[in-house]
Amino acid sequence: MIKPFIICFTCACQSLFSTAQPLNAEPSLSAPATSRKARVVIVHDAAASQTFNPRPEVIQKMVDRAITNLTGTATVAAAWRSLISTQDTVGIKVFSGPGRTSGTRPAVVAAVVQGLLEANVPARKIIIWDKQILDLRLAGFFDLAERFGVRVVSSASAGYDERTPPYDTAFIGQLIWGDLEFGKKAEGIGRKSFVSKLLTKEITRIINVTPLLNHNYAGVSGNLYGLALGSVDNTQRFENSSERLAEAVPEIYALPVLGDRVALNIVDALICQYEGGQSGLLHYSATLNELRFGTDPVALDVLSIQELERLRSTPHFASSTNSLALYQNASLLELGVSDPRRIQVERIP
Repeated sequence: MIKPFIICFTCACQSLFSTAQPLNAEPSLSAPATSRKARVVIVHDAAASQTFNPRPEVIQKMVDRAITNLTGTATVAAAWRSLISTQDTVGIKVFSGPGRTSGTRPAVVAAVVQGLLEANVPARKIIIWDKQILDLRLAGFFDLAERFGVRVVSSASAGYDERTPPYDTAFIGQLIWGDLEFGKKAEGIGRKSFVSKLLTKEITRIINVTPLLNHNYAGVSGNLYGLALGSVDNTQRFENSSERLAEAVPEIYALPVLGDRVALNIVDALICQYEGGQSGLLHYSATLNELRFGTDPVALDVLSIQELERLRSTPHFASSTNSLALYQNASLLELGVSDPRRIQVERIP
């Protein structure tokens, strides 16, 4: 497998967002030269949540407004059909580990499912998924699935496909139970990450729904990080290093079976947790009551990092810095736009 050429910007980018910047502010480090632009639609409703609890009836209207504005269509059904075919098996990728309050919120996913059903996508062809089945259950997605008649599947329990080209890198990890090569002994064992059969055998289109939640090494548990590490095995080797994540996440996302199948990215920004990562810490959270829609995962993640830094900018908070190396590398692989100056933000009421 020929590895894409990636430049490591980690050192140069280390302090890029150490000072909070508004959306569309000029970055302190020039992005790779490109004429490409990204468009993000942000819908806000002050009534979307109450005491950190989502209000489903308000969220449904927000999702409907956002998707019709993004696609420029007159109806919700037409909007979803412009992105998804009724012949597709649609995988709604969630980030469930932090739970239903700090992770992807079931109320947002329910609004997406309702839209897909309105567009005549059969319920049996809609799958809500993440890596671990227990996380999905604890976050409330099984209850949601029972309500709509859709399925919940974990990528880990589906198994990994040794016949689909894996992500191959020289860095060898410590394999754990569940990894495809766990227990095997041979030269090169542990340097590959295999894609879940859920992606190679069943799902044909992906809708990525991620929370606005910080990650200590990736910056944000966003569209790139969530899909890449949720889709393959042998990821322990990357998890605790910003440098390794900056290389691995864009390259895994760039696998055709993953990135090419993403139809839409949604950032669940009802609540923004700017510290704590996988742990739900509402005292480090702010209520934004926003949903952000776009087809560019890089642009959405960069805007999320800016939001996190803005909320850390208070005098009483020791602001940490986020490297943009991961997102610069993703831009070099043409996965999206990392330069905030080339991100067009449209806010709708």
